[in-house]
Amino acid sequence: MKQFKIIPLLYILVISNSSLILSASETTKTAFRQRISINNGWHFFKYGSGAKVDNLIYDIRPEVTDNNDSKAADSKPTEAIKLESANNVLKLWILPTGNSFIKDPRKRYSRPAGNPGGDFPFVQSNFDDNAWETVNLPHDWAIKGPFQTVSNPEVGGGMGRLPVNGVAWYRKKIDIPADDAGKSIFLDIDGAMSYVIVWCNGKLVGGWPYGYNSWRVDLTPYTLPGKTNQLAIRVDNPNYSARWYPGAGLYRNVWLVKTNPVHVNQYGTYITTKNVTPTSATINLETSVENKLKKSANIEAVTKIYSIDSNGYKSADVVANFAPKQVTIAAGESSKFESSVTINNPKLWGPPPTQKPNLYVAVTTLLSNKKVIDTYETRFGIRNIEYNPDKGLLVNGEHISIKGVNQHHDLGALGSAFNTRAAERQLEILREMGCNAIRFSHNPPAPELLELTDKMGFLVIDEIFDSWERKKTPHDFHLIFPDWAEQDARAFVRRDRNCPSIIMWSFGNEVGEQYTGEDGAKIAARLGGYIKEEDPTRPTTGAMNYAKPDMPLPAVLDVIGLNYQGEGIRQDPVFEGTDRIRTAPQYDSYHQKFPNKMIFSTETASAASSRGVYLFPVSPKTSAPIRDCEGGDSKLCQVSSYELHAVDFGSSADKVFSALDHHPFVAGEFVWNGFDYIGEPTPYYEARSSYTGIIDLAGFKKDRFYLYQAHWRPELPMVHILPHWNWPDRIRQITPVHIFTSGDEAELFLNGKSLGRKTKGQYGYRLRWDSVRYEPGELKVIAYKNGNKWAEEIVRTTDTPSQLAIETDRNEIQADGKGLAFITVKIKDQHGLTVPVANNQIEFSIDGPGEIIATDNGDPTNMTPFPSRTRDAFNGLCLVIVRSKSGVKGKITITAKSTGLTEAHLTITCK
Repeated sequence: MKQFKIIPLLYILVISNSSLILSASETTKTAFRQRISINNGWHFFKYGSGAKVDNLIYDIRPEVTDNNDSKAADSKPTEAIKLESANNVLKLWILPTGNSFIKDPRKRYSRPAGNPGGDFPFVQSNFDDNAWETVNLPHDWAIKGPFQTVSNPEVGGGMGRLPVNGVAWYRKKIDIPADDAGKSIFLDIDGAMSYVIVWCNGKLVGGWPYGYNSWRVDLTPYTLPGKTNQLAIRVDNPNYSARWYPGAGLYRNVWLVKTNPVHVNQYGTYITTKNVTPTSATINLETSVENKLKKSANIEAVTKIYSIDSNGYKSADVVANFAPKQVTIAAGESSKFESSVTINNPKLWGPPPTQKPNLYVAVTTLLSNKKVIDTYETRFGIRNIEYNPDKGLLVNGEHISIKGVNQHHDLGALGSAFNTRAAERQLEILREMGCNAIRFSHNPPAPELLELTDKMGFLVIDEIFDSWERKKTPHDFHLIFPDWAEQDARAFVRRDRNCPSIIMWSFGNEVGEQYTGEDGAKIAARLGGYIKEEDPTRPTTGAMNYAKPDMPLPAVLDVIGLNYQGEGIRQDPVFEGTDRIRTAPQYDSYHQKFPNKMIFSTETASAASSRGVYLFPVSPKTSAPIRDCEGGDSKLCQVSSYELHAVDFGSSADKVFSALDHHPFVAGEFVWNGFDYIGEPTPYYEARSSYTGIIDLAGFKKDRFYLYQAHWRPELPMVHILPHWNWPDRIRQITPVHIFTSGDEAELFLNGKSLGRKTKGQYGYRLRWDSVRYEPGELKVIAYKNGNKWAEEIVRTTDTPSQLAIETDRNEIQADGKGLAFITVKIKDQHGLTVPVANNQIEFSIDGPGEIIATDNGDPTNMTPFPSRTRDAFNGLCLVIVRSKSGVKGKITITAKSTGLTEAHLTITCK
């Protein structure tokens, strides 16, 4: 099989005197290159709902005639509406921004004459924006709410009932010193939602419509060195543009990058590895250098490789030196050159717990006349990947079963505004469950998130495009796909191709072109071609929920990715006669059709539950759809946590486990999904957030977490009981008890009396006592493995609530304005037991150099705005998120109060 190696993210970072390798979220400065965060102190204005807005639009959009956003997630995409071209739009001025990602120079765009918007007040330096709101980036304008709770909201449940739609402006003054004259100055935006247009000093610079890519505009012709310069950025986020909550605004980091005219290009290094063994590895480096001078430039490029330790520090000793390269670059041109070197006894990158995610950094220095003019760092990892059609995924020769989850990009109560610690917390919880892989669905993530997956050793499917030319919602990105597919595809790969965590590129999720035969396959081949030209070392895949083995599209993919088809879609008899997708299990059919391609599931399960909610009667089935009195309650808008129910096209975890175990050639699964996310609240679109997460929106574990942990971490002694044991209205009524354990058998006791010892079957993943009659007291389970005691758990009936208890995920946070503490409040009885049905209202207050930025409880129906300091607990738990204040050290004290309960206090330190 072909070897695949990978490397890290392109970091436009600069070497410093310190041996610490700076992260993608840090400012760097040297005499040669500066990468400066300009996140703080923006002035923000958003037009009100229904208000007349400016006419500086990217392009016209179709009128929305059907505003129902509650259709099933696997509804068939439809043909785009044809629109007449318009002359009063800014598209022709924006398209040239993507020229560096269009391979054929003949297809690149020329900028028209003129300066649209130049006379609009918001772009002028002398416009008074003091009345505007002051915000720091990353910023999601919609997350503060309020939720739209009316029956026919402007923004429906699909997009989270939050005010994501509309047009807004961001303005900031930046000082460009006089000694920056002659330098190249760029604005780098890691992500903005969406249709972004940039002006500098009243001049239209460029923009980017797709909301998930990182991109750059060249400010050099528009800046005034030695003066204060005015940036004005227009963001236009249309309604009906997504199937989930997209967030809104400048929601990732924004940078000012300064270089000499001769410099390493944006995403200008590409590292691949080959001939990897425990004793040696060949490292290939491709470097792209731009010359913005009006004369040719003679440069020397010198690159050294260092190892990086687990704390992010560069080794003092050089691991390997590339041979210096002498290059002449013509005026106004870019030049690529290659070199290679061998590393002896390489430290390989691989997923824990059996391997270590070792990293290296290549430091490239450009010299002209023996003087340093640029320095550029590239992180990478060395590993060998095999995509075996019969064995699955092999990493460095070891079979690794993919135990993955899908993740949308919002961070719960923080919205889409990226925060590294919030993302790290999610990954830590997923790792505890046994997860080793993430599919970023359905868009490129923040660069810092890939930095985390590189460092922590997660395997990654990096994905782009939820739609191509056919639409899922009236205003989704199918509107720009014909003009921007190549630029977006190449930019996404070029940014991320050095990341060792990425094992595949996915360029489409459940796209409508599955239905269009050869026409759809041609689009897939074109996209795959763009990606392979940018990175031939990794295979491509796509997520197919409809295409069958004999259809044209699957043949285009290097690796077969199936959404729900492996275990079968809508196979329950209740779906007989439906006009929706109904598919028999497909693993065998695909394996027979494509015996030389690896197969895996890009999405499985889509099981649903509300944490701590248990509904009766309990289904005797292993997997069942959600209906009233069958796992669901449409009046409460809640789903039972017995973890037996899924959305109509999905399956329970148990059913998926069985399908995979019956087909060992399948490489593994990506569960839909890891954390609940805002929007797409199937099956109850009256709610605000999803039900399908293994972990709820606040980060609290559902019972399903322990089902996956039991299966994915068989070496971990654990056992879990459900449900809770507070059922005063169910005395002597049948109240089933289910056990999740990594053991192979268990014995259940109720008030000291054994209810029997049961053993898992070959394809059994839980133990069920379905005839237990409720009586208050104590449930106890003892799990066994290979005949020996393995784990034990006790659940007791609690008294009424009497006190609050408070705990934090960390006792110290950085005083940088980005440090977060996630603080859990539990409602307990007099004996210190968490009361699992308590929903008391809790009020939070704070003292010291910090601020409460959000609260949550994980209830998908809760419409209290996230910034509120007062929130009901949900089934015993509540979350408060505290952020440090930049540059202010000291103690932060958080107090939680609730009427009739003993209050709780917690102190954390800002350092």
